[in-house]
Amino acid sequence: MRLVLAPAFACLLVAAPATRAQAQVAVSANDGKSALVNGATAVSRTPAPDSVTVLDLSVWPPRVAGTVRAPASVVGPPQSAAIAPDRSLALVTSALKLDPADPSKTVPDDVVSVIDLRASPPVVLAALRAGRQPSGVSINDSGTLALVANRADGTISVFAIDGTRVTPAGIVDLGAKDSGPSHVAFTPDGSRALVTRNNDSLVSILAVSGTTVTYTKQDVVAGLKPYGLEIAPKGDLAIVANIGAGGTGGADTLSVIDLTPAAPRAVDHVSVGPTPEGIAISPDGRYVAVTVMNGSNAAPASPFAHDYGLLKILRLEGATLRAVTEAKIGRWCQGVAWHPGGRSLLAQCTAERAIRTFRFDGTRLTPGPAIPVDGGPVGLRVRD
Repeated sequence: MRLVLAPAFACLLVAAPATRAQAQVAVSANDGKSALVNGATAVSRTPAPDSVTVLDLSVWPPRVAGTVRAPASVVGPPQSAAIAPDRSLALVTSALKLDPADPSKTVPDDVVSVIDLRASPPVVLAALRAGRQPSGVSINDSGTLALVANRADGTISVFAIDGTRVTPAGIVDLGAKDSGPSHVAFTPDGSRALVTRNNDSLVSILAVSGTTVTYTKQDVVAGLKPYGLEIAPKGDLAIVANIGAGGTGGADTLSVIDLTPAAPRAVDHVSVGPTPEGIAISPDGRYVAVTVMNGSNAAPASPFAHDYGLLKILRLEGATLRAVTEAKIGRWCQGVAWHPGGRSLLAQCTAERAIRTFRFDGTRLTPGPAIPVDGGPVGLRVRD
């Protein structure tokens, strides 16, 4: 791995009001090259540059503070962006890129972009090299370390963070090249991290000490094909989105993992419908939001096709999930994120190339205006 400074033209701004990023921000990674064609992901007939949009959350509905060109990909869980605790920078992964030999196809990428959120407008500082098909990415709460799940290599890339300087710090080999690590998330104290393994249906536990990250060889069985993952603010529970049977119309699940015993284990499972894609826990740890494909990405002739996805809210009662409410959203929807206040949400709708906004009063969701973005929004994170 090596650090490659992004050339000046890679920082070309494509849409950005000249406003410094606010204290409360969200980052949306947007795939401009992909389209949904008869139920399959394909290269768009009119591909556009990928981009990253910074949203100012100090107002509601949020406004676009700036958009910068940077590689992104719809492939992988929509936790493909992460924001440092001091909101100085964001990391965005790119799992696939256009094939240089045949731009009608895609091939695995290995780029993690470092984006300066305090610049006005935001700019790309560097392009890091991770493993093949980098997907989920997280930054620890002290802002000193980042982990990236490399789906095509069966590894986790480790990066050290010092201010806005990000440097390679190692590779964690899970010992299973085809395990499909999809997302990785730190516990709040930063001493552990969890990795979803989409291909062999395990959740692996990593030990973290400084910049040293090791695979403990301890795995948890959650559900079929775990994908997205969130850890509760107290660090006692993790919620895993399992995308197992959704492509065939079957109902998929969220799993609750109890992290308090020496041997963490799944303690609850709840059905949420076909293909739970994005997942986020509210800042107070009381609610879980999940975007469900609901067949909105299926071929029109499929018996499982619907012309809308679902945004669902569940309540955590101890270690048990209970359904609260749901709302129809757009098609092929990806990431979801809570506003830091915990009473509003953002949900990415890729087919519509927009981010939907919702108010939540504890019992129901009320739709708000949509925020157009460049490309299909595919990765979303918030930092208060």
